[in-house]
Amino acid sequence: MKSLRILCWNVNGIRAVLKKGFLEWMKKESPDILCLQETKASEDQLPKELFKGYHSSWCSGEKKGYSGVLTLSKEKPLSVKTGFGVKKFDCEGRILITEFPSFILFNIYFPNGKQSPERLKYKMEFYEAFLNYVEKLKKEGKKIIICGDVNTAHKEIDLARPKENENISGFLPIERAWMDTFVSHSFIDTFRIFHKEANQYTWWSVRSGARKRNVGWRIDYFFVSENMLKEVVDAFILPEVQGSDHCPLGLMLKV
Repeated sequence: MKSLRILCWNVNGIRAVLKKGFLEWMKKESPDILCLQETKASEDQLPKELFKGYHSSWCSGEKKGYSGVLTLSKEKPLSVKTGFGVKKFDCEGRILITEFPSFILFNIYFPNGKQSPERLKYKMEFYEAFLNYVEKLKKEGKKIIICGDVNTAHKEIDLARPKENENISGFLPIERAWMDTFVSHSFIDTFRIFHKEANQYTWWSVRSGARKRNVGWRIDYFFVSENMLKEVVDAFILPEVQGSDHCPLGLMLKV
């Protein structure tokens, strides 16, 4: 068995975070796999030698400077997919599915529903398409890891001000109910296995010094299918890491 360290981070612009010590941080952490969301860039906009020692799997949206996910892995994936096979979701550059010998890894930047009722509807439809896709794989007996910015805080403990935000997308009853459904399909929120306490967040508004005061939301997750649970050694958040309005989170496995 070998140890595997997977990190996940919504960087809110890969080119912006590169100017804030990202490569130094990555070198120090040296993850086996790093999943980034909201890269806001495509592969041809960055030098090839940037992520030396890693295989790069990219998914960029049709709209320039928007969305985008990137998976960097020391081991070359067996296969890479960039969608669920549904054009209206696949075209936004939110989905990367990389297969490794021991598991299938989903790196996903889920939609935000705050902009309009139409975007909330799109977000809920995206959730359903995603669940249908992973459920099929689970029924085939595949071991699955899902990480990324889910854009919803699941329970009251997952945000600093639940009462004030119950009518805001990201904590709406309809979004939280979907999270309940997802978890009921035997997908496990790994962070909560090890950390039951409150005040643990992954995103803070850039307004009014929210991060300094730790007025945040936990909207970034590592989920695993139940058949992977025995391989999970630890799950954690790295709130001290700056550079984005999100912080990185991680998963330790023995595979």
